[in-house]
Amino acid sequence: MEFFQQTYTALRGPTGAQQSPSDTITRLSDRLSPATLLADRRAAVLSLKGLARAHKQLVGAHALTGLLGIIQNDADVDPDIGLSAIETVTILCDTSDASYTQRDFGLEHTDKFACVLLISILQNRPQQVQAYFLKAPVGPATVISLLEGNKDIVDRGERSIMLPSSTEIQKIFAFDGIFEKLFSVVTREGGLEGQSVVTNALKCVDTLLRFNTSNQSYFRETTLPSLLCSLLFFNPNLEPDQTVPQEFALQFWSEDKAINAGLILEAIGLLLGSKGAGLREGYAFTRLLIETALASNAPTWLKVKCLRLFPPAAAPLLPDLTLTPYMPVPDTNGEEWDRLEAATGIDALLELIMQGEYIGQDAVRRQKDSVDLRATAVGVFEHFLGDDRMKEAIVAGMLPPEKTEPSAHSPVTPLLFGLVIPPSSPLDRANVSSVQFAAVLFAHLLRHAPNCKSLARKIVPPPLTPLPASLTAGGTFFVPADGDPPHGPEPVPKDDTEDGPQSLLALLTEHLTLAFLQRSRAELAPREAREADRIICVYLSLLAQWLWEDPHAVREFLEAGGLGVLVDQLNQPSEIDVVVPGLCAFLLGVCYEFNREPGEVTRATMHPIITRLGADVLVGRMNRVREDERIKVVGPDSWVLPCPTPGPQVLDPAFTPMYDGETEIWFDWAFVDFWKANNHTIQRGIVADPDSASSSTGT
Repeated sequence: MEFFQQTYTALRGPTGAQQSPSDTITRLSDRLSPATLLADRRAAVLSLKGLARAHKQLVGAHALTGLLGIIQNDADVDPDIGLSAIETVTILCDTSDASYTQRDFGLEHTDKFACVLLISILQNRPQQVQAYFLKAPVGPATVISLLEGNKDIVDRGERSIMLPSSTEIQKIFAFDGIFEKLFSVVTREGGLEGQSVVTNALKCVDTLLRFNTSNQSYFRETTLPSLLCSLLFFNPNLEPDQTVPQEFALQFWSEDKAINAGLILEAIGLLLGSKGAGLREGYAFTRLLIETALASNAPTWLKVKCLRLFPPAAAPLLPDLTLTPYMPVPDTNGEEWDRLEAATGIDALLELIMQGEYIGQDAVRRQKDSVDLRATAVGVFEHFLGDDRMKEAIVAGMLPPEKTEPSAHSPVTPLLFGLVIPPSSPLDRANVSSVQFAAVLFAHLLRHAPNCKSLARKIVPPPLTPLPASLTAGGTFFVPADGDPPHGPEPVPKDDTEDGPQSLLALLTEHLTLAFLQRSRAELAPREAREADRIICVYLSLLAQWLWEDPHAVREFLEAGGLGVLVDQLNQPSEIDVVVPGLCAFLLGVCYEFNREPGEVTRATMHPIITRLGADVLVGRMNRVREDERIKVVGPDSWVLPCPTPGPQVLDPAFTPMYDGETEIWFDWAFVDFWKANNHTIQRGIVADPDSASSSTGT
């Protein structure tokens, strides 16, 4: 009686008015949801069973997915509902009707049911199914034929097509035309603008390619790589001297399109990274990645993906690529864009690192995708450096011009400008980030490069006013092989006749002193204190890497007052941030270890100072750094951390980030690796006799 009452209510509707078959079937289908009561689902299945033969199309369109879910999820709990659902599906799949139309509906429903059945069998008995499949004469063709003209099959059959555990079956699928069928679905469903059907088809492509080198080789020999470019509206036949059209650079990006584009980019990355004969579309893929990352309006996370997929071997091409960057017009919600001056790929890359996306429009917020983009670009720059000759050429481009008076200054470049931005009061968040990234880049130039360190000691920064606007629009990063440095308005110099020109190393030492003075202000707010700690860590980490195994640099640092700066800080106990005193102890140890040049401050002079500070105390401070989360959680691809990074905020509960989703950078992986490799060397050296030889192993 309860069943008849529930069925009557479903048929009657909420107002008592008789409903159409479509309305009734829609209401009954809604009741198949797992969120409803089991009794309601049972009543709905029985009602749909009674309607299935007369309304096969409507019941199949609205209820088949729900019925299959009932079979998969409810049959074990309630055999009766499982049996009724199977009987209903059997009616929907029946092809004995006299009407050709009804038979077509039966075949369509059979295809959907076959996919679900295949998925269930594969989940329960994968090895047996795969073994049978390999022997079946028409196995692949049968599955692939399910893709013809039916987008629901792609949605329901995604996992059955993937078969991730059998590369042999994946190879059979590939040679039987699965890639062509999947991209036919993508094209038919509207390209990247398509929704779940396109996404699932592209996921199938990804799985068939990712761990199957045979399929990658096959795919490379088809015409499909060019289609990957076309789906992103990029012309794969574009010549190097041709400009990428605005239609590619400025597109409308929906969430579905961005997800689908990400899957296309993954496929491009797989093909670029796979071994085998030269890829015809290799240059087109490389240019597509760099144009998307540096000169388009693509979502920021897609730009990050492009830079991560950019092949290291292609980095030397960056100076030869001419890009046309764009910048959104403020307050237009991304609907209006300004075209900027053309720039080489390496210029655009350095501008992105130094200022942030769109010339730093949102650099103050430090959102994860934006900071990830800058950090990932650093990795591309590292690949660009290649060998020591490239590093030396770049550093040499930062020296004062030859054949000039001794007081001549170095030319202004964005990298040098970023290095010498002085700590302001209060600290400017965007400038702090620029100094951080400039220090990371400069450390890449100096690390393991004695000649570069020697050249860097000759850099004489001019006393700067703000960088001229003409030097911030692109084309300002000077690679000596490209010709003369760019000419532009010179910064207005201050009168430095009293002290003479100051070297970069001396200026960084002075800025470290200023940052410590700023940090010591009693009224400093928690957020401002954290910024000060961050900029102090920038200078300490850069100086430690520069002075390592460079006695001449150590001598200059000590003569510029560096010893006094470090000792003053180490004499002041800090309970808030263990990293700063730990780095001070490490840098003091580096100075002691490599203080091998004659001068006023010698190892013999430093030894009693270290004794007074306590060698054990200094070693303990260095060890505390190792346990700090800002060091522990940093990895090769993960040095952008959530703000606040777990650790110091426990001792400083008043600190709160300025924006939701804010991130922060303290150290890049290269420095953390350097620290871990050399920390014990400094700990051993700091207790050594002044007359002992260096214990450095050349790391």
